[in-house]
Amino acid sequence: MLVRMKDICDKAYEGKYGVPALPNWNEVQVRATIEAADATNSPVIFLTLNRFPNSKDMMDLIAKLAKETHVPVALCLDHSGSFEDSILGIRNGVTAIMVDRSEKSFEQNVAEVSELERIAHAVDVSIEAELGHVGWGDHFDNNDASLLTDPEDARKFFELTKVDALAVAVGTAHGVYYGEPHIDFERLKDIDAACGKPLVLHGGSGSGDDNISKACTMGITKVNIVTDVFEETLKYIGTADLAGNNVKNLYRACEEATFNFVKHTFEMTGCIGKT
Repeated sequence: MLVRMKDICDKAYEGKYGVPALPNWNEVQVRATIEAADATNSPVIFLTLNRFPNSKDMMDLIAKLAKETHVPVALCLDHSGSFEDSILGIRNGVTAIMVDRSEKSFEQNVAEVSELERIAHAVDVSIEAELGHVGWGDHFDNNDASLLTDPEDARKFFELTKVDALAVAVGTAHGVYYGEPHIDFERLKDIDAACGKPLVLHGGSGSGDDNISKACTMGITKVNIVTDVFEETLKYIGTADLAGNNVKNLYRACEEATFNFVKHTFEMTGCIGKT
């Protein structure tokens, strides 16, 4: 069933577990992900972007398949950087928008997120924002405290914007890491204590299974995992027997890789059976 992301995140926050937010860049990924969710009775969130030629087709496919399964499925427009992009996502049928103004001042972030919050909530669409800056793994200094989320700022941000979930910077980064991430769990604990609301972890790929599992007991309700899905698929294909006529099994191998890894993300975040 297609649901608001808020419904998934609120339940996860109460139960102290997380839910993976996964890519939907092609039909093989989408179908395998929903099959894994259905097989394990797990809620799932898909991340989407408007910029791909097949974006609307993938959104429509997710909506169709979600209506055919009993598990909760949400569709979140990820890192929407403009007012127009967010509105297009709402028109295209997402159930959540992630409004990213994290590189702007606190005041400007609040102002622009608040404007879209009123619109999104008016049409029953959830809204996520980001406070602090989650950079990229290849050049992000996750030891720079000035880029991390301040607990008191997070509390004020929730109060001023009325967002449903907030992505926080606690040491993770997007993409492939060069080196080990250092998650500031004390900071995360303080943010959770200050806010008492659903938090989001971006840059889940490469952050370590134990780290993610721990974070999901400390207020993190949504974990964005994209790069790992592709890397694990590539690894699996490298071990599959696709020589000769078996090359026709390429897409089947991609489906198996996605299914298996997505099941692992459900285990890691603790959401199996949480429908």
